[in-house]
Amino acid sequence: MQASKEIQQAQMSRPESTQIQPQPGFCIKTNSSQGKVFINICHSPSIPPPADMTEDELLQMLEEDQAAFRIPMSLGEAHAELDAKGQGCTAYDVAVNSDFYRRMQNSDFLRELVITIAREGLEDKYSLQLNPEWRILKNRPFLGSICQQNIRSKQRPRIQELGNLYTADTPRPEEGPEKPHLNIWLEAPDLLLAEINLPKLDGAQGLSLEVGENHLVMGGSQQLYHLDAYIPLRINADESRAAFHRKRRQLMVAMPLLSAPS
Repeated sequence: MQASKEIQQAQMSRPESTQIQPQPGFCIKTNSSQGKVFINICHSPSIPPPADMTEDELLQMLEEDQAAFRIPMSLGEAHAELDAKGQGCTAYDVAVNSDFYRRMQNSDFLRELVITIAREGLEDKYSLQLNPEWRILKNRPFLGSICQQNIRSKQRPRIQELGNLYTADTPRPEEGPEKPHLNIWLEAPDLLLAEINLPKLDGAQGLSLEVGENHLVMGGSQQLYHLDAYIPLRINADESRAAFHRKRRQLMVAMPLLSAPS
């Protein structure tokens, strides 16, 4: 139950924020039913970087589960601007980590991935419907002005570690399945991430995973591992996703929460 208390404290706490001034990067043009939309892709060293992995590792992860990789970014509010023809339009500023931005400049794959995630993030946050077609403006790093944004003044770890949850300690024969090591993190007030260490496995073949409203059960046809974990929070089982990281030999589980603890 200690992890449950830490989760509640993390959700109730309101970390102080500070203003940053993102630096210009490049600007993309698209549109919505309301007219032209410009997205200024910016960067700041104050934004935490995503997980460090090669493009091959990232491609493999995205093929297995697109929700397993996240790029921290700050989505700014809409601001009215004028385009090159003097017509009204809407602009948004999206900031990512500066080191990651420099890496992205040399990779068409990362650049398109960031643009896709930024578009989807703006659509979700502001209930927009943006045209999936877009183009990068030439010789124009931003449109209008780049506004200051509020971020946490004290950055937490990229994923806040909360320690192990209670696992059912039922007696098993000495030659029975091993109980794997489970770590669980709170990445957002409504999202838990779990990692299950499975050093004896090379892949997910034969693994079974059941996610209930407050339970996580993992087994496998090889009978090498068995995990039965109680999670004292209400999980959205239908929206939960899992992916196996072959290099680290870990099963990663993303579990959205139905509601915050009272």
